[in-house]
Amino acid sequence: MTKKNELAEKLLYQPKNGYDRLSDDDRREMERYCADYMSFLDRGKTERLCVDCCVELAEARGFREYVPGMALHAGDRVYCNNRGKSILLAVIGTESLSAGANIGAAHTDSPRLDLKPRALYEDAELAFFKTHHYGGIRKYQWVTVPLALHGVVVRGDGSVVAVHIGEEPGEPQFIINDLLPHLGREQSKKPLGEAIPSESLNVLVGSVPFVDEEVKNRFKLGVLQLLHEKYGVTEEDFISAELEVVPAGRSAEVGFDRSFISGYGQDDRVCAYAELAGIFDAKQPKKTAVCIFADKEEIGSEGVSGMKSAAFERFMGDLCASQGVSLAECFAHSFCLSADVTAAYDPNFADVYDKKNAAFVNYGVGLCKYTGAGGKSGASDASAELVGKVRALCNDNGVFWQMAELGKTDAGGGGTVAKFMAERNIDTLDAGVPVLSMHAPRETVAKLDCYMTYKLMRTIFEQA
Repeated sequence: MTKKNELAEKLLYQPKNGYDRLSDDDRREMERYCADYMSFLDRGKTERLCVDCCVELAEARGFREYVPGMALHAGDRVYCNNRGKSILLAVIGTESLSAGANIGAAHTDSPRLDLKPRALYEDAELAFFKTHHYGGIRKYQWVTVPLALHGVVVRGDGSVVAVHIGEEPGEPQFIINDLLPHLGREQSKKPLGEAIPSESLNVLVGSVPFVDEEVKNRFKLGVLQLLHEKYGVTEEDFISAELEVVPAGRSAEVGFDRSFISGYGQDDRVCAYAELAGIFDAKQPKKTAVCIFADKEEIGSEGVSGMKSAAFERFMGDLCASQGVSLAECFAHSFCLSADVTAAYDPNFADVYDKKNAAFVNYGVGLCKYTGAGGKSGASDASAELVGKVRALCNDNGVFWQMAELGKTDAGGGGTVAKFMAERNIDTLDAGVPVLSMHAPRETVAKLDCYMTYKLMRTIFEQA
């Protein structure tokens, strides 16, 4: 190597494709990890299902449900189920919580269609569900896509019935109609954001009328009769229901080389699973390790199950109280990796990316110093010291990483839970998997980036 090349090697930042650096052992482990992740993704189509899956996996690995006041010792594994829609897990470290905790915070809600309280109606002898879209979707992507229905209905007597239709072989699926091209000339002239109005996202659910021709709303009643026979619900019960319409079908490997994973809800379940596997596999954490599956991130982290909720303070406060430590002292010395996805550079839409600062597939986990929009509005903007700390942890532990921004400054932007953790006086940095087609009914990620995000989470829990 010439002196010029030695100088270039020493001074220039030259990221490399992960496959040029990946060992055979890591490649085998990557495939194993991604197979487990795809299973989790298929089971966790909603935030409720993610919590159910998390509880099952955690209990199989020795986690116990936390009971306020229970005695805790180093190595104990506990979880707190927050109303079935978010969950917190902790592995008690050997150090006091006065030294802080290492926290991973991801969210498991994803953009979708929720049923309106008065959802079922008929028109032109067809039965439909009316929907209200949840989170940032591109509405034109949701028409003519096979759909499934998941959620719960609270019946008039207070009993709760779970509803899951459209995922298993032999089950019916649902669809939203689109206009045929022969009649769509005027529709085609409209901008993408206007061509499919929100109020036209009505799910086709039936067309067989109730047998009595004298009854009004026969087609609506025909559907209600089927629902009552299977679930014991009435139309009024829909008012106290949470029913989510999501894309049907399983995740899949993509590409001749199977290097990608395609599936619904990878924002942000791809990072949530990395946290979960990371806390499962972390060996003897010195600081208490905490894994969070938050809800409501896609609509601002609101509500009792969102990251703004005091449920996090209550859980952490209980852990601190068991050691006689103040919550404020714990937070002041804690570190949080806000594990959320970032946009992957797509050459088909190159004009909205700053190529020099974009995340690329197969280059590893994306570290994002700030999110927000425009002039960093709504960002926590991590310090240089914090970025340096995580960068060093990555380099020392074989974690492939890259810096990332969510597109050009004026092109848009986005947010995560990072600012809500920073508001609690917790040092916080965003990091996550680069995603293609984010918020679409099927998103695409690279297996290598998924695996490296898991390696970072495990490292954070063990060493940060």
